Amino acid sequence: MDNVYFVGTAGSGKSTMVGAFKAWLDDNGVDAATVNLDPGAERMPYVPDIDIREWISLDRVMSEYGLGPNGAQIVAADLMAVNIGKVQEALGGYGADYALIDTPGQLELFAFRESSGIVIDALGREKSMLAYLSDPTLYKTANGFVSAMILASLVQFRANVPMVNLLSKADTLAEDVSGRILDWYNNPDTLYGDLLDEDRDPESVMGMELFRAMEDTGVFGEMRRVSSEKGEGLEEIYGAVQQQFHGGDDAGVGSRAPSVSGNRHGGSMAPSRSRVRCTGTPAARPRPCSCRPRGPSRARRRSPRV
Repeated sequence: MDNVYFVGTAGSGKSTMVGAFKAWLDDNGVDAATVNLDPGAERMPYVPDIDIREWISLDRVMSEYGLGPNGAQIVAADLMAVNIGKVQEALGGYGADYALIDTPGQLELFAFRESSGIVIDALGREKSMLAYLSDPTLYKTANGFVSAMILASLVQFRANVPMVNLLSKADTLAEDVSGRILDWYNNPDTLYGDLLDEDRDPESVMGMELFRAMEDTGVFGEMRRVSSEKGEGLEEIYGAVQQQFHGGDDAGVGSRAPSVSGNRHGGSMAPSRSRVRCTGTPAARPRPCSCRPRGPSRARRRSPRV
């Protein structure tokens, strides 16, 4: 069973995407189990197959440790690692192809605590990847885009597993706005030009330096536009998952496994080098990333005005 962890900032749509993707997989004959790892979740848009709340109660943690809601969330996140053996045992009872893992609403509770590494190791690091949901409200300016992408890169660095970037809630954006955000990620030279346009703001000087760090470490590649409300991009998520775990082949999954949109090479999902997101872990990737043609050399680029 391969594990897909849905991560992102609070309100980015992780739970609704897990529910929508699970329904899409069911419709296409692909077996998946859903796992809720958020002990503080009050209402879920789907019924999880395995629920950490069966073993961890936020109210009980608050009472037992004399904590408020925020402190209890932190303790509960650590208790999640203590109880991961029970989750692992429960997952063993499912013969699913994939586990769709819904992580805590507050990103830092999963991404920046040691408990996340324990969870990933227990469930199988070599068969795990992240689906990072990017909240579009954080990406509407070039500087905001850079700071949000730095956060996404830190999450992958901490988890040390492959990651696919998803522009969440795309149906809430005008076509030109979502197009610009995707263009920033897919064509970093466009982002560079827009940062220059904003460089009267001292914040943009820092943005330029962060941009250069992102480019040097091979962060840029491809971002996929998705919407759980409209069902948009779900096939592309499946294509990215298949590419990571099975090289694009549908072997070993449901008999009616869907085709992958945007595949110009038939069913083998052999990708074009200029469009593939380098999903390897940071330690495994060369510097700079060779998954896309390099843009103009930095020496020829104009430095921002101070």
